[in-house]
Parts: sequence; structure tokens; C-alpha cells
Amino acid sequence: MDNTQFTPNPLKNKHLTLTERIKIELMLKDGKTSYGISKALERPINTILNEIKRGTITQIKASKTITVYLADAGQARYKENRKACRKQYQILECEDFVKHIEVTMLENSWSVDAAVGKARIDGTFSKTLCTKTIYNYIDLGLIGITNFQLPLKLSRKTKGKIIRKNKKILGESIRNRPEHINDRKEFGHWEIDTVIGSKSKQDEALLTLVERKTRNSLVRKISGKTSEAVMSEIERLKEDFGSEFSNVFKSITSDNGSEFSALAVLEYSETKIYFTHPYSSFERGTNERHNGLLRRFIPKGKWITDYSHDTIGRLEEWINGLPRKIFGYKTPEELFDAELDLIYAL
Repeated sequence: MDNTQFTPNPLKNKHLTLTERIKIELMLKDGKTSYGISKALERPINTILNEIKRGTITQIKASKTITVYLADAGQARYKENRKACRKQYQILECEDFVKHIEVTMLENSWSVDAAVGKARIDGTFSKTLCTKTIYNYIDLGLIGITNFQLPLKLSRKTKGKIIRKNKKILGESIRNRPEHINDRKEFGHWEIDTVIGSKSKQDEALLTLVERKTRNSLVRKISGKTSEAVMSEIERLKEDFGSEFSNVFKSITSDNGSEFSALAVLEYSETKIYFTHPYSSFERGTNERHNGLLRRFIPKGKWITDYSHDTIGRLEEWINGLPRKIFGYKTPEELFDAELDLIYAL
């Protein structure tokens, strides 16, 4: 090969180029799905979905309003957002394992265990320390990270399990959810919720969905905490995943909030809907955990309207790129893409 710098696999977290955006525009015009485009460009599907949303504009043709993706619009939006980008932390030369863990945590906002586990899997260091030892060093002040900088370090108290009876019945109860969904062995079962910033009805909201098996998260900015806004975004997801929507979204588990009152209509498209018991957020524990990750960057009281779609997209990518101990420090993004490969290959 003449070009020694050529690689068939783009670097992770490398930004889309104008050439790639032009390819996206052309493939969309040819009727390719978001999944097909992600495979053609060797990019995560979430990156493609966010780029399409970023570069989609409204046009008027023949007295009709249409929405279309334009590469130039996506590139202009990208350049505008890059003006405000700055490195949050100075990149240091890593000479030993402890320094590497310190830098990894600060740069990626990872937990101690995620940083230690990923370093061990990569095999970069011949000698490593366990997670508990790193925590001990932090408590003793021996490294440049304090307990105040840790994402989560709390003493947890176990709460008693209380099942309350639903006062309003929006659909099938979670107690009727089959065991094969509960044990997380089958792909395609999701939990859904909304995240608000301020309590103002004029503020926008976030719609969050988490796939139970892979823990892959979809975070979408919607016009408000209403059933109309939720269903509008669900319709967009149906367009994004096309004919395979019911295979990617086999079931969705929701709470009894009024914003999810219209979800039951999805059952006509073979997507099963289940509703949790009232005051039982633990029945959607995966979704609640991921909402907690969002809260690190979007605290309560902040207006969601102040955060751009691109900012929300970057948060989504960070969450899905976070190594998980339960998966041997693989990321939800890797597992989700592998599952999509199996579905679209059928």
C-alpha cells in the first residue's frame, strides 16, 4: 500500500469531515438508512443520527415545507460549535500506572474502577494496582485527585421494597413482563424517561432511552415534557431505524407519567409497552442510573434550552463510550453496534 498512513478504521472520537458529510447527504438521497450509512462510513450509528439532526434544515419547495439534510449546513454548524471548544484539562505525559489513572479520570470523567479496568484490559502496564488501592491513595492524598472530584462516592442505605397499586392504568403492568426481558439476555428491550432542568413549562426537556442488555443510551432534546413531544421523537426514531424498528425496540418500559400516556399505541407496531408501579424508580434502575450520569453535567435548575443539540449529542457519546465493568470494560457503544450488525445482516 502506497499510503502508509491509511487505516480502514477511523480513530475513535475523530470528528466527521466535510467529505463524510457529503457522503451522508448523498446516501440519504439514495434512500439509505442511518444504519447503512454508519456501516459505510465505519462510524457509530449514534454519531450518524446526531449528525443528521445537526445538519437537517427546513426548506420550501412547491409551496410545501420539507426537511432535508445538507452537508454544508452540518459543516457550518460544526465550525460554529468548534469556536467554543477548549481542552478542559492539560494532557500530561504518563510515566507510570498511577499517573495514567489520574489523567484518564480527569480527561474522561471516568470512575476509578473504569480507568483501572480499561488500563488492565489494554495491557499497557506490566504492573498495576487494584481499584481499592487507588481509592486508598486518594483518601491519603497521595495522588492529584480528591474525593470531591470522584463522580460518586456515597454510603448507600438499602430501602425496603414497597409495591404500590397504580391509581391510573396506562397499559400493561411491569409485573406481567416476561422473564426473558427481566434477565437482560435478549437485545431490544428499553427503559424510557424524561429529564427536566427548570420547572418552567416554557423549558425544553430530554427524552432518555436505555437498552437493558447493552446499556446503550439514546438522549434526545424535545420541546417539552408532554405526550406530543415524546411521541414526535418516537416517530423520528421509527424513521431512523426503518423497517427494523420493532426488532431494535421489542419492548419499552415506562413510568406512569402523563408524557407517556400515548406510548401504548406502539403495541400496534409490535413493540410491547410496560408501565412500572408508582414511586418505584428502581424498576427502571438502568435508566435512572444513566440519568444520574447526565446530571453530572446538567444539574437540576439549569434550563435545558440553554444546551444545544450538539452538546446533548456529545454527552450521549460520552455515556456510551464509558467502559463498564459488567462487560469486561467494553463500552455500550461497541455492544450496541454488534447487536445492530446481527439484526441488519438478517
